Amino acid sequence: MSRLGDLIKLERTRQGLTHKQVAKKCGVSDKYLMEVEAGTRIIGDDQARRILKTIGMKNHTESEFTLEDIAATVDLQSAVPQLQRAAEPKKAESPKQKKDEGAVAGSIWLDALQGVLKHVPVYNVVMKEVDHRLLPVTGGKIMGANADKVYYMVAPDQDLRGFRVHKGDYLLVVPAQAPVDGAIMVVKTSVGLVLRKIKVMPRFQACLQKYDTELESEIKNFSDLTIVGRCVRLEAEL
Repeated sequence: MSRLGDLIKLERTRQGLTHKQVAKKCGVSDKYLMEVEAGTRIIGDDQARRILKTIGMKNHTESEFTLEDIAATVDLQSAVPQLQRAAEPKKAESPKQKKDEGAVAGSIWLDALQGVLKHVPVYNVVMKEVDHRLLPVTGGKIMGANADKVYYMVAPDQDLRGFRVHKGDYLLVVPAQAPVDGAIMVVKTSVGLVLRKIKVMPRFQACLQKYDTELESEIKNFSDLTIVGRCVRLEAEL
């Protein structure tokens, strides 16, 4: 998403408004609004300001800041501690703590982020959580899958280096049970979980490929293959 699209989506979500409701108020089409939020359509500063003002955002557009400046303050990863504190049971607080935390809890960012983000675990190949990421949720789904079922897996070795997946890279996994041609998938084997590129073959067979210094393949019948998930996104360190 674009930064201005982020800002509009956050305020719309905080207000509890649908795309159609906002579009009708602002005199634009709901398709246009969805494209702006998705970052596939460019929106000008003035138009974004009019939309935000129409749906009720106040006191967040001081004259010395542009909307891009304001939107740039939305740092999803740094919001994690605030989101976690907001989800914890309330404890006895001093007047100062109540004042400080009230300012955070009432902010546009925290109100909106709690409804559109998901804490997604990062697992190693023995399914031990080693990290986490925040991902946006749309209609209860992430990448088209149930938000509670997706997770990241850390590439444990260089078996897929020839396919541009290196040891330590994070791969986002969605549930899958059948082999998908050309996909990198999580496969359960007698030695544990492995990552392999799949090539679907005739006669209900699949070729499991790994590629470190050279391409290696193993043919499996579908009936002997246990697929755990399909990798749909790669995150790598530069």
